[in-house]
Amino acid sequence: QVELVESGGGAVQPGGSLSLSCKFSTYNTADLCMAWFHQAPAYERKGVASINSLGITDYEDSVRARFTISKDNVKNILYLEMTALKPEDTGIYYCAARRAPSGHCALSLTHLWDDWGQGTQVTISS
Repeated sequence: QVELVESGGGAVQPGGSLSLSCKFSTYNTADLCMAWFHQAPAYERKGVASINSLGITDYEDSVRARFTISKDNVKNILYLEMTALKPEDTGIYYCAARRAPSGHCALSLTHLWDDWGQGTQVTISS
């Protein structure tokens, strides 16, 4: 089991930037995939970025050129740097973790992700 605590949400205008952090705790980091999911109002939770234990990243197409996921393996913190934010980026952002020995995180398969943080609200509005 991985314990996850997000921070860093807030409100910005369109075109602005935000950084999210997720402090994670686990006794075993082997084969660990971590990701950020976005849940817009009235929509299902959707994966936007993932990183595996080798540091290989994957992004959902709508954020690929705007968001950057990274991980500090010493401090055990997962980050999401978000730029060029749009109103449709509004919603709750969740940090998530799962074990994937293959290294394939399966970002698009929400049901495979085992551990979740409490979420942090991001609001993009003028």
